[in-house]
Amino acid sequence: MTGDPGADPNSSGRLRTWVGPRRGFGHVRSRGPENRDDADSRDSSRTRVRRPRVLRPATAAEPEVGPDGLHPGVPIRPPVPAGEAPVAPSSPFLSMREMVGTTPGRLLVITAVLVMAAVVIGAYGSNVMTRRTTALSTIITDTEPIAQSAQVLYSSLSIADASANAAFISGGLESPELRSRYNDAIATASQALIQAASGTTIENQQVRSDLDTLSMQLPVYTGLIETARTNNRQGNPVGSSYLGMASNLMQSTILPAAERLYEKRWDAITRPDGTISQPPWGAYVLLTLLVVMLVATHVYVARHTRRRFNVGILVAIVCVALVFIWVLIGGLASVSAAHRATTDGLTPLRDLTEARILIQKGRSDETLSLARHGDEDTLESDFVSSADHVTVILQRYQQPGSPDIGDSVDSASRALAQWRSSHALAGSRASTGDFASAVRLTVGSGADGSSQAYATLDRALVEAIDHTRTTFRDDINTARVLIGYTGAGVVTLTVLAAIATAIGMFPRIREYR
Repeated sequence: MTGDPGADPNSSGRLRTWVGPRRGFGHVRSRGPENRDDADSRDSSRTRVRRPRVLRPATAAEPEVGPDGLHPGVPIRPPVPAGEAPVAPSSPFLSMREMVGTTPGRLLVITAVLVMAAVVIGAYGSNVMTRRTTALSTIITDTEPIAQSAQVLYSSLSIADASANAAFISGGLESPELRSRYNDAIATASQALIQAASGTTIENQQVRSDLDTLSMQLPVYTGLIETARTNNRQGNPVGSSYLGMASNLMQSTILPAAERLYEKRWDAITRPDGTISQPPWGAYVLLTLLVVMLVATHVYVARHTRRRFNVGILVAIVCVALVFIWVLIGGLASVSAAHRATTDGLTPLRDLTEARILIQKGRSDETLSLARHGDEDTLESDFVSSADHVTVILQRYQQPGSPDIGDSVDSASRALAQWRSSHALAGSRASTGDFASAVRLTVGSGADGSSQAYATLDRALVEAIDHTRTTFRDDINTARVLIGYTGAGVVTLTVLAAIATAIGMFPRIREYR
């Protein structure tokens, strides 16, 4: 609207000039204030706004319009304000990157990393130490006793065979001592067989096969021995054949199965040696890394928050440092005890056990050479080979710095020398035809006979074996006790470190809100 330029705006006149939109020319109309609003409304209703024509691409079929004016199945988009372009949805990675670029975001990420690292490293360290403790406990409670039973089984079977041969070559009714020795050996072997079968898994086919062989063939052997003994008492020559069959069954089937079982059981002792004789280097490295991360975080937080100490992080550092010291000292002490158990216990124990097995073989060869004719040279060669091997083993533990079994080894060495001397004398008597004298030297109770020397040698080896076995078990138990509660302590302290880290960092993060 435009007024008359010549009119006084303060005058009381009511004539105004109004230029209407119709036909492009002005139209003058007089009106008063009471009719001005009605006129404006009528004029605006007469105004027509020409909108531009919008061309749309042709479509195959327009979607149906619902009763509410919307197209069913078409998503409703929020209206975009005029003059603004649609905003694409933000990426979560972009938001995370933007958050990490801020100080509270970095503190939050550091907190999460430290908490996860403390939990994971604590779980790993606890698992490592627990596995070591379990391996040491298994050796004490299961593996070593079963291996000892396998050794007793083999020795008892050899003693039984040698006693049966000695009873046969003595002629007539055997002495009560030989009879008792044979019966005790068979009873001990039967009990040891039951103990040696403990802990055998179904998957270990070789061990189960050997156990089946022993359990089935041992009654056959005892039956043949009883038949041979009965015929020998009656003076029937067929007794020698039954004895030969029994001895052949023992030497070719039963003893090899017992020896394989013994080897398998002793391999089970040495198998975890790599686990218990090496320090837990992985745990040491990871715990050191965790301490470094915590210290670096404390320095970073102190510089960015203007606070010299963060109690939560300091508590976490102390907890992890205690874990590291515990694992370091306990692990090294346990490894030292395990190494001592190997050098002073396990190694001499196995060597002395092997020596005892060899003398049982030698004793069987010695008695069988008098009971069975025709292969004396082979049996003599086997006896000499066994005696030479035992001599080497005994000399090894007579050197300075050897385990504290010197007295037993010295006694065994003297008994072995006497045994070899008596055996040579008995062999020379048998070669000259003095069979009775050879039998007396071999199975008699005289002080200069092979029987007494063999018994003395066996007792000395048993004493040395018991000593080294006790040393081995004591050292293994010490190694177990030194790290007995380390696994639980590691996981407890590292979880406390994670909680302390979170408690110490969250107040610093909230300061930026």
